[in-house]
Amino acid sequence: MLLDADIKAQLSQYLQLMEGDVLLKVSAGTDSVSREMLLLVDELASMSSNIKVEKTELERTPSFSVNRIGEDTGVTFAGIPLGHEFTSLVLALLQVSGRAPKVEQKVIDQIKAIKGEYHFESYISLSCHNCPDVVQALNLMSILNPGISHTMIDGAAFKDEVESKNILAVPTVFLNGESFGSGRMTIEEILTKMGSGTDASELSDKEPFDVLVVGGGPAGASAAIYAARKGIRTGIVAERFGGQVMDTMGIENFISMKYTEGPKLVASLEEHVKEYGVDVMNLQRANRLEKKEFIELELENGAVLKSKTVILSTGARWRNVGVPGEAEFKNKGVAYCPHCDGPLFSGKHVAVIGGGNSGVEAAIDLAGIVKHVTVLEFMPELKADAVLQDRLNSLPNVTVLKNVQTKEITGTDKVNGISYIDRQTEEVHHIELQGVFVQIGLVPNTDWLGDTLERTRFGEIIVDKHGATNIPGVFAAGDCTDSAYKQIIISMGSGATAALGAFDYLIRN
Repeated sequence: MLLDADIKAQLSQYLQLMEGDVLLKVSAGTDSVSREMLLLVDELASMSSNIKVEKTELERTPSFSVNRIGEDTGVTFAGIPLGHEFTSLVLALLQVSGRAPKVEQKVIDQIKAIKGEYHFESYISLSCHNCPDVVQALNLMSILNPGISHTMIDGAAFKDEVESKNILAVPTVFLNGESFGSGRMTIEEILTKMGSGTDASELSDKEPFDVLVVGGGPAGASAAIYAARKGIRTGIVAERFGGQVMDTMGIENFISMKYTEGPKLVASLEEHVKEYGVDVMNLQRANRLEKKEFIELELENGAVLKSKTVILSTGARWRNVGVPGEAEFKNKGVAYCPHCDGPLFSGKHVAVIGGGNSGVEAAIDLAGIVKHVTVLEFMPELKADAVLQDRLNSLPNVTVLKNVQTKEITGTDKVNGISYIDRQTEEVHHIELQGVFVQIGLVPNTDWLGDTLERTRFGEIIVDKHGATNIPGVFAAGDCTDSAYKQIIISMGSGATAALGAFDYLIRN
């Protein structure tokens, strides 16, 4: 038996929602993954009379496809979709059976309108929390459009294929045999990359907002909810809803929840925002801000949005080390998400740059997967909490180098080592390794503002106790501001403050 009792109990409830019959076509060999896959498929069939099984030969073995009876839907799982991909399997069964997907009709229409033949392949790891979004999006596109097909490939089950294609980050997506993209992508982002996105004129024609929030992380979502609850016309424009929280795995300090995960929290935020009729304009990047009769926000696609007040909550991004080799080998050994990409470095030697909480947590996680971890810290001592340092120091396959400066990440077609300077002796050393995880803090996403607003020397927007900036009517919240601490709960509070500040400004002006 592959599924435990709790999972089977949950699964049986979901399978009752199937609306028609589904045929699983299975291509299995004699290897251990094939045996486990057959166990899974047989268990699924035993739990629902709507699920039929047929042995066949597919492009990859082991794999199985999920089809309507008499029709190939183009949804294939190469490997065993458990772990984070279990939801992808359940959704594929339900949607292929005829259950309506929970996406906007506009998105469904966009998918159905795509002409041509598109075969997607996504390389994933079962521990990656960003991968299911991509897998589920591509599966849905395959189910809705007969010209689209998708195969999910578990990198651990197809190691040779992954290595031959030099895949060192997940999810990595290929379209018709060519590289399409890597990292987390929503269905809207995939459609935009395929040339089916929102038109700029559609955005420019919108009536002016009372409050326009720029950024869709915890601060932006909180600001939008507080503004919309006041009954005023509220819009939110975001490059990607959820911001960095989408890349956060375990969250244990969000008050009232002992544990949650980033994508789960973001899904709740998005649902809450939409509950209030907020106009959400996703996948849009801000380019310029100018105060005229209204405050005008120009987007990268040329559209101009107008509003009486604006709340900037553009968040922050991972800080780059800024050394030779970092940009060249991004996704070719240089990584920023240990949860997502760690499994691809199984049995290899990696480095973690940064000795703060995020760096030490990354090193602890990676030590359970890789052969050896070297932590490089610029300062004479690690900055992480004592409890994390104790855990790190107890691990036999971790080396900590303090008071060192990263000089270069080396490689040819992918990373093969790292050079560092001992800051005390000024000697240069080189370590041979296969991966480098960068964990050295955050940079505010405010470059696009130029000299428009007062910012600190670190680029953080300066705000007062109401969240107001130096431009009347422009407020800011969250990690893009000079707030003392960068935490989800603090961002949410500052988003609420900025929204109340904007509402107060509207009343008085």
